[in-house]
Amino acid sequence: MFKIRLKELRESKGMTQRDFAAEFGVSKGTVGMWESGAREPRTIDEINRIADYFGVSTDYLLGRTEEKENKIYYEFMEFYQ
Repeated sequence: MFKIRLKELRESKGMTQRDFAAEFGVSKGTVGMWESGAREPRTIDEINRIADYFGVSTDYLLGRTEEKENKIYYEFMEFYQ
């Protein structure tokens, strides 16, 4: 499910694989492998960074829930605005 969610989220922001790779300091090939399911992020930190970037929960990103919003993220953002 990660591969599907990552691609959907990336495309919803109008980003190419190259754009996303540059943003996260990985190669375009790595993003391609993530999206094809050939490889997944190596660390929890990478998964957390991706989820935070798109404003979704890690559970959503990994396919554990259909609820997209990361409530903690939005509460944090509201608190600091």
